[in-house]
Amino acid sequence: MCRCHLSTIITFVTLLQCTSSFTNPSFHLTRKQTVPAALSSSSHTKLNASGNSVSPPSGQKLSTLPKGISPFEKSVSKSLDIQADFRARAKVAVEAAAADGVRLLEIEFPPLIGGDQSKSQFDDFDNIQELDKNKDWTMLFAPTFLGQKEYANGKTWLVFPDLKECEIAKKEWVGARYREATFTTIEAATSFLGQGSYDAPWASSLVSGLSKAMGGDKGDAGFLGDTSVLDELVDGKNSPPAIQFVIQPGNGGPVEDWINCEKMHLGSPESVMVIINGALDKVRAGYYPGVFFPKLAATVDRFFKNFESIFYLKPVSDKGVYGWLFRVYPEPWQLVLQTTTTKNNQIYVEDIVVNVSDVRPTYAEAVNLLVKANSKL
Repeated sequence: MCRCHLSTIITFVTLLQCTSSFTNPSFHLTRKQTVPAALSSSSHTKLNASGNSVSPPSGQKLSTLPKGISPFEKSVSKSLDIQADFRARAKVAVEAAAADGVRLLEIEFPPLIGGDQSKSQFDDFDNIQELDKNKDWTMLFAPTFLGQKEYANGKTWLVFPDLKECEIAKKEWVGARYREATFTTIEAATSFLGQGSYDAPWASSLVSGLSKAMGGDKGDAGFLGDTSVLDELVDGKNSPPAIQFVIQPGNGGPVEDWINCEKMHLGSPESVMVIINGALDKVRAGYYPGVFFPKLAATVDRFFKNFESIFYLKPVSDKGVYGWLFRVYPEPWQLVLQTTTTKNNQIYVEDIVVNVSDVRPTYAEAVNLLVKANSKL
């Protein structure tokens, strides 16, 4: 079912102190990365919550934050293809995880940052814009795998949240490069791999029936999309998939998307499943009460908690601090505080890694760590 239009309006409270700097044309912005001598192998300053230097695990070099993602450097964001940087990092992470035998992968990042229409979480945007960006991101990401034998011949599946999104993608992204992948939907993939066990959203039967009734001699008015855009799924040919890219399931759409992801995996457990911006944090954190969503709740421990966050970049903003929770597989988790200083009419953005750990901190823990580290500066 097509996504409902959702509007997100967020006030940028934490940057009010910098407003005059952004509006003053005499100011210039530079991203500054201070490197203590003891940490010369990295481009980040690393502090723990006590303000003391911390080091990455022995022999392991940590990835630096992508350029242009800070809300303090919005003008820089508009001049960079930040999403291409995300894809390059995610590609390496997917390959590393797959080589290690990991089958359930999560990619989470802000899809609207970068380019002349760049938007951060503090700007106004809706779910349709977000879904379009995630679709386009995946359409550019998937072909980077198609040159590898194991992912060729339709073994790379593009799994769209609904038929209409699949139809739009196939019309917008033409050419042999994209047709090497298999275009399908959560419904089609679940029905095929899960042997007809698809969990349909509550209103889909009503809309489908109306579409068929209004279709007259054509049989279907196409309210839900054109079924002819779906590629045929054939055992021994393009099935089972080597890798499935599932585009924004559930987030802004029906919760049944998440339920069906588990069914797709159970139908092809050796396939690599990559969920792209599926808001799995909401599912794992109990955002949807089990008493109202029992089927979804049942998937959390047995399925969604088994996902590996292989490329994860999420802003953390609260209590007057701003930072990022960041990970690139197989590295540990990093919590990065971003601060600004002004010198000679130039704004410097500094990335300070305040925590490095194998265990991902909760959002509340991340905020507390940022606040403590910021108070030591």
